[in-house]
Amino acid sequence: PVANATITPGPLSHQVHAGDPVTLRCSVQVGSAPVTFTWLHNGQEVARGPVLELGDTERRHSGTYQCVATNQLGQDGHRVFRALSPELALEVTTWGHRETAVAAGVGGSLLSLLLLVAAIVGWYRCHR
Repeated sequence: PVANATITPGPLSHQVHAGDPVTLRCSVQVGSAPVTFTWLHNGQEVARGPVLELGDTERRHSGTYQCVATNQLGQDGHRVFRALSPELALEVTTWGHRETAVAAGVGGSLLSLLLLVAAIVGWYRCHR
């Protein structure tokens, strides 16, 4: 029977930036072939196979991931064994994009203020 299903890479909590690719792999330490793998996202089945490719991550990819490893014992295949991995918590953040927008806004405001002061000083010198 299958046992000790694990997800790599560890640890059990990941924080990634939006747009970063994420690849999760499921494996078992014990279990004879054929072993099938099913991926769960927040408890719902999302894919099958030992590898889960999330590609360019978005906020909707945040949540918990688990893999279920299954195999059958005996020639008739009546005994089905399952191993559920520990949950992996994935958080997709967009803070880098927001901070860049704020920095650009502040920089633009400072530039506008500098131009306004230069215009006032120039007008004052001309009319003196």
